Amino acid sequence: MPYDLKKELKQLYAPKNTDWALLDVPEQRFLAIDGRGNPNTAEAYRTAVEALYAFAYTIKMTAKSRGEDFVVGPLEGLWWADDYAAFTVRAKDSWQWTMLIAQPPWIGEDAVEEARETVRRKKKIDAPVRLEKLHEGRCAQALHIGSYDDEGPLLARLHDEFLTRQGLEPAGLHHEVYLGDPRRVAPEKLKTVLRQPVS
Repeated sequence: MPYDLKKELKQLYAPKNTDWALLDVPEQRFLAIDGRGNPNTAEAYRTAVEALYAFAYTIKMTAKSRGEDFVVGPLEGLWWADDYAAFTVRAKDSWQWTMLIAQPPWIGEDAVEEARETVRRKKKIDAPVRLEKLHEGRCAQALHIGSYDDEGPLLARLHDEFLTRQGLEPAGLHHEVYLGDPRRVAPEKLKTVLRQPVS
């Protein structure tokens, strides 16, 4: 059976709670690439995501040929802006992001560098994709069902109510895990895990 992140880390990739709850997130490894701008319109975003998937599938195929198959994880993103209000008012042009695809624990720098050569040669993609460790620890997390543009009220509830009630404050970047493909799933049925590291 291929290693499947969504089964190994169900609490992170298949949560049921649609309101905020606390959990501990273990250290993970990700393919990562940075950028800024509106994810709906910025060419930089489209090419970054394309590069991430090219690396992810190249690494998977190499691992599979060595008997270490795994399921490619969903797209994830860390998001921030110089002014937090840019999220609640959806001022997307000022958003900055690091897009991510989680990797199994055994994937190291050597696998990424091997993939870099293959992706450059076969797909003519030369992108600054890197391997990054992320240990978010204690987080508030909720499952949002619906359009990405409808996340505002749930995020407002996190910052205006939940964190205050728990005596917590944000301690890291806003993290989203995209469980549906917006090209194939109606906006009102999209599932997104929203996560905020706290202290």
